[in-house]
Amino acid sequence: QAVHGRKLFPPFCFQNEINEVPFFDVQLPYELALKIFRYLGRAELGRCAQVSRTWKILAEDEVLWYRLCQEEGYLLDRSISDHSCWKLALKNCRARERTLKYNWKNRIGAVSQLRYELGKVLCDVHSWDGVVIAGYTSGEVRLWDTRTWDYTAPVLEAVQGPGDAGPRPHVSFVRINSSLAVAAHEDGTVSVWNLLLGREPIHHYQHNQKIQALALGPEGAAVATASGFEVKVESPDDRGFWHTTAAFEIQKLVNFLNLVPDVTGSPVAVAAAEDIVYLLKAEEPGKILHSVYGQPVTCLDVTAQEAAFGIKTFGWLLNEPNQILLYNLETNQCLTKVGNSIGDFTCVNLHDSPPHMLVAGNKDRRVRVFDLRRGESVCSLYAHQLGVSAVQMDDWKVVSGGEEGLVCVWDQRMGTKLWEMHARHPVRHVWFNSHSLITANIPEERNPRGGSSTDDDPAVHRKYRGIIYSYEFSGEQLAGDSVLPICRSSYNELTGYSYNIGLAVPYDSI
Repeated sequence: QAVHGRKLFPPFCFQNEINEVPFFDVQLPYELALKIFRYLGRAELGRCAQVSRTWKILAEDEVLWYRLCQEEGYLLDRSISDHSCWKLALKNCRARERTLKYNWKNRIGAVSQLRYELGKVLCDVHSWDGVVIAGYTSGEVRLWDTRTWDYTAPVLEAVQGPGDAGPRPHVSFVRINSSLAVAAHEDGTVSVWNLLLGREPIHHYQHNQKIQALALGPEGAAVATASGFEVKVESPDDRGFWHTTAAFEIQKLVNFLNLVPDVTGSPVAVAAAEDIVYLLKAEEPGKILHSVYGQPVTCLDVTAQEAAFGIKTFGWLLNEPNQILLYNLETNQCLTKVGNSIGDFTCVNLHDSPPHMLVAGNKDRRVRVFDLRRGESVCSLYAHQLGVSAVQMDDWKVVSGGEEGLVCVWDQRMGTKLWEMHARHPVRHVWFNSHSLITANIPEERNPRGGSSTDDDPAVHRKYRGIIYSYEFSGEQLAGDSVLPICRSSYNELTGYSYNIGLAVPYDSI
């Protein structure tokens, strides 16, 4: 518009946009207007940005979008100065999450086999944040970092004594967390390595009998082992010297052992010995958390505040089916009982599940998701013919492994199977995060033998030795990295049993 040849501008062009913001019929300071906008979500901020130029500047303030990014769980380790446009950063994070979800549902990504090639059998596998530790019948302990491709697995060296010239005993258990790796052998020896200091063990101790259980918390530096009727907790002092923090005498043999995470001060352990569950704190006698004669514990998992375990009830009392009990570790009281199954609960995952949720596997071939607030099952998935052996879930999917070697990925809300993978041996380990999945098929038989005279040849019975799979769904890998290992031959390997068949086109690297 023009009056007498002069153009009229809207009033807000003359506003001081830093100090004053028009709010309907009042003027508010910028800081106060910013506090009001902090209560808005993404959609509301987008609508407010269309009102006026002043509101657009306010609605796109970096403080608002940084807060939204943090509230939605993205870039939690970043400060507000790390990005120049937090609105774009949030947009990119949400787009990446949609891509990951699509890739998970359609099994789009790369798969690698972390295979040990010297003819020994896989004994135990554990992982933390994509780093995999595996123990073998040769006594060797190896690490893989699945966050990088074509990673050569280093061998964690063991303590060699003067009489250790012969073959080393089999590995019984392995555990890993953010800083430590632990392995227990069949002769009762336990070795602890610091992942930041190299392959030499920083601590080593011995039990007189075979170790039944090994526990290592997700964080911290404490190791718990159960051998015979003794539970021992080892941890370093302020100077870094390891010593026995606590030792407990248990009435029965321990079947399951966990360290309570996020505990300040002395470590706290939860041990299940047949039909008794103990809460073990240093400098205190072992406290019985739960005990019902003739009802053995079949699985166990703990968080910082709670412990969940399955119990096997009397088979002839049909009105008392197998259940999962949830106990509060502060009050030592039972919070709820879930489950109503004739089969035994074989695995339970409370620590990795969303708040107030729990996932468990059963011998009756079903995976069940429980809402602990209502005390009932919200989802029941039928898949594994020989029973469920490993489970984990997040807010939308469930990954389960079975005794028959099947790994299934489920859409938890729809209750449908997205896809499955099969290998020969039972699935003993399942771990995933937003972009990767690690599964381990571990044989029951540690010494596979056949009728051939070439049984000792490392090329024979390779399929009986167990296998570790690593899946990557991020889509950020290069095209060459997304090709299966069988199609990545370099023509340098002369051994025929390595299955590198050297395809002519299109993916081999010559």
